[in-house]
Amino acid sequence: MNELEKETGIIMALLQRLEQQRLPAILAIKKKVDQGERLEDHDIDFLKQMFADANKIKPIIDKHPEYQDLVAQLISLYQEITSKALENEN
Repeated sequence: MNELEKETGIIMALLQRLEQQRLPAILAIKKKVDQGERLEDHDIDFLKQMFADANKIKPIIDKHPEYQDLVAQLISLYQEITSKALENEN
């Protein structure tokens, strides 16, 4: 298996996890903060883990610009959630 095939496999697995697990959880957290609720510890832990995972895969994404728009949208969503959560704390 060459490097491109390996990276493609990793990206496909990550996209599947995003679609089936991460995105539904992220949207549930966004709905919560949009309703004025505060984040719970498990929500914060999830967001921290998501951010850490994004940093781990950054080298692969940097090589595949076709996914950079998706990553930018996820970062924007993360930013919206954290900004609104901070607002809800005040």
